[in-house]
Amino acid sequence: MGYDMRRTHMCGDLREGHAGEEVALCGWVNTRRDHGGVIFLDLRDRSGLVQLVCNPELSPRAHALAHQARAEYVMACRGEVRLRPPEAVNPALATGKVEVMVRELELLNPAQTPPFEIQEGVTPDESLRLRYRYLDLRRSVMQETLLLRAAVTRTVRSYLDENGFIELETPMLTKSTPEGARDFVVPSRLQPGRFYALPQSPQLFKQLLMVAGFDRYYQVVKCFRDEDLRADRQPEFTQIDMEMSFVDADEVMTTVEGMFSRVFREVRGFEMKTPLPRLTWRRSMELYGDDRPDLRFGMTISELTELFASSESRLFREALGRGESVRGFRLDGVTSPSRKILDELVEFARGLGSAGLIWVVREGDDLRSPLSRHLSEEEKTGIVEGLGLGEGEAGLLLLGTFEETSERLSRLRRHCVERFGMEPRTPWSMVWIVDFPLFEWDEEEGRYKSNHHPFTSPKTEHLDYLEKEPLRVLSDSYDLVINGSEVGGGSIRIHRRDLQERVFRLLGLGEEEAWEKFGFLLEALEYGAPPHGGVAFGLDRLVMLLAGRDNIRDVIAFPKTQSGTDLLTGAPDVLYPQQLGELRLKTI
Repeated sequence: MGYDMRRTHMCGDLREGHAGEEVALCGWVNTRRDHGGVIFLDLRDRSGLVQLVCNPELSPRAHALAHQARAEYVMACRGEVRLRPPEAVNPALATGKVEVMVRELELLNPAQTPPFEIQEGVTPDESLRLRYRYLDLRRSVMQETLLLRAAVTRTVRSYLDENGFIELETPMLTKSTPEGARDFVVPSRLQPGRFYALPQSPQLFKQLLMVAGFDRYYQVVKCFRDEDLRADRQPEFTQIDMEMSFVDADEVMTTVEGMFSRVFREVRGFEMKTPLPRLTWRRSMELYGDDRPDLRFGMTISELTELFASSESRLFREALGRGESVRGFRLDGVTSPSRKILDELVEFARGLGSAGLIWVVREGDDLRSPLSRHLSEEEKTGIVEGLGLGEGEAGLLLLGTFEETSERLSRLRRHCVERFGMEPRTPWSMVWIVDFPLFEWDEEEGRYKSNHHPFTSPKTEHLDYLEKEPLRVLSDSYDLVINGSEVGGGSIRIHRRDLQERVFRLLGLGEEEAWEKFGFLLEALEYGAPPHGGVAFGLDRLVMLLAGRDNIRDVIAFPKTQSGTDLLTGAPDVLYPQQLGELRLKTI
């Protein structure tokens, strides 16, 4: 490109105030329209697009070149901005009141016909989009999403810098430690038979930075987990990672709320009300059957077990005899549902593993239900009052253990929101879930596992239960849930070696194994480790919510498929025999 054609403006920035100015633009041809004399080109760059007018009377050479132009050709132009005639104004376009009368036009690079149209409203097949990701990223919806991602990251950094945090990097090649998901491993050529691991998170390093006295750390960092993928999960993802010394959980959560308030204000123009509500893990499970509840919708779960304590119905009597619960919710926004709809919900519940769903519909002073004749008047009244049923409203009940009914009612609740197209009461629902159990029991492996990770501190008042009743111990932890998605979470960490070793023992890590895997941390805790805590948020998932997308791949520039494949480059790929030999590896 000649220096005389270097651009002076971005295409999407031109407005009425630029009329009469000479401008130089560069970009891609979005569309070409030949009106039998004058040729119109829509030239597009990251900022948007603007209409170019190529008139043979003004510039025969530019007109001839415009005649050859096709979609996605890379072009440069120079010309004068003028106001469009009133009848030609395009109100749907930011630049719709102006156009550029082209005097000079230059072809910088022709383009093959793209495998799909790069047009507003056209969404190609995802496998094709990922194969030609560099073309997919030219689509305005993708560019807007990645620009939003950049704005979120910029806002986060600005807030944390202003609040005394220091951005520090941690290693990408580290030691494999048992923290949850499988590690991605990297063989060492210089030390044959030994392997690095890519970090699942910077957890241990950020704790060491607190021991080092940096007080407030943050990082926007890549993390890696070799786990099964889904729409909101990738093998490599980005975290907003933070750690603070001499704090309690309240101070960490307050700091985070300030950061999210700024992000939502500057990126989405939404004013968050702080402090955010908090629900204990137990209360969240009771009300929503879920530790990531979407509070934009009603349908809270009611406990009706006591109502049926003396029931004459065999179904309820036997269930309660097995120690099961009766729990359910009112189906909001659906009046007098048909038998067909209710039967569909019964089938959905069966697909979740439930023996059956009990439905009731209030009709005057009576209940319509397959079990109606088996219910006493007291039980019918109790169901209406317990679920808060109005005229024509339906209630959905399930029997089972607390864990079974929680999971099934949670999934049923989410299904009803989608099935009946329920409108949210507010655009954003944000809630902290706190006081998680420190441990959970793994039946398959016959041992305790950390609910979050093994460095999470137990609540001080529960330390006496640690060895006696481990499942009674609550952790000093917190998760932030936005619109039913866990965006991230954290905890106050263990900062004393003796307590960390007690937790390791409960997790089945003996002294020798604990030292082998975490000796560097245990040693560091003996050199004046301060009380500290932190939090990590999934940047990809946060941007997905802010952008209103339902697939995390749409907010990552170069994502993997659900099988972990990069369709653009062909990764993962085989290594040449010479490379395997240098690493002393063999494939089987």
